[in-house]
Amino acid sequence: MRIGVVFPQTEFGHDPLAIRDFAQTAEDLGYTHLVAYDHVLGANPIRAGGWSGPYTHETPFLEPFVLFAYMAAATTRIELAPGVIILPQRQTALVAKQAATLDALSGGRLRLGVGLGWNAVEYEALGQDFHTRGRRLEEQVGLLRRLWTEPLVTFAGAWHTVSDAGLNPLPVQRPIPIWFGATAQAAVRRAARLADGWMMTGVRAPEEAHPALGVLARYLAEAGRARSAFGVEARVGYGSADEAEWQRQLRGWEAAGLTHLALNTMGAGLRGPQAHLAALRTFATAMGLGR
Repeated sequence: MRIGVVFPQTEFGHDPLAIRDFAQTAEDLGYTHLVAYDHVLGANPIRAGGWSGPYTHETPFLEPFVLFAYMAAATTRIELAPGVIILPQRQTALVAKQAATLDALSGGRLRLGVGLGWNAVEYEALGQDFHTRGRRLEEQVGLLRRLWTEPLVTFAGAWHTVSDAGLNPLPVQRPIPIWFGATAQAAVRRAARLADGWMMTGVRAPEEAHPALGVLARYLAEAGRARSAFGVEARVGYGSADEAEWQRQLRGWEAAGLTHLALNTMGAGLRGPQAHLAALRTFATAMGLGR
């Protein structure tokens, strides 16, 4: 099982040297991948009509493609995994170009996590329809893979038209792996049909995951796909730095057949970049990473 780390967007700040140190420290300690969340806009919680989302306009987010381009220049091996880009609120050809460029400049280190999102305010501001996002995402995934593998593409869909055009340069990985972030059964079923892996969200412990993994296995079989060829990633919270709990969760996730796990240091009461860096070191030592 590959063990990575979530970049703690909401608590880390945006000092470029601290961000460089985070990426390089994670790589040096033996973490296999970096995950970063995506939000373009945050809403005002006292806006007309109210607001109940987990993030607001006061919650900081760096844009993942730009962030990972910066981190790629400071590292050599660690995988870069947006977790997840809210794909249907973005222009597909532009995402294809950004992802291909990042993959090329990082030497083939991108694993593109995508999802539907929940923030209708962002969709409105970016000029996309929140209510058709599931169907739009399905069309986007097929188009992305063609744009990453064919020098010229002709495509006519419900939302996209490409007339004999293509990307240059193409990415190193042809195609770039696409993983879905999903919670609802319909979204898990879509992932089983279309994705290379599933970034499991909303599940905090391995014992909670068995029903969801059973649903995934059923949908993979329905799609004629092997579970062994499909990746699954979960998160492990830093919490109160309980090594025994980390070990218990690690064993549980391995037994459940997960391929990837990512340490999340957000929400653990850590203050500032140095505290998050120290947490990376503590967890890496406790888990024996890099040995």
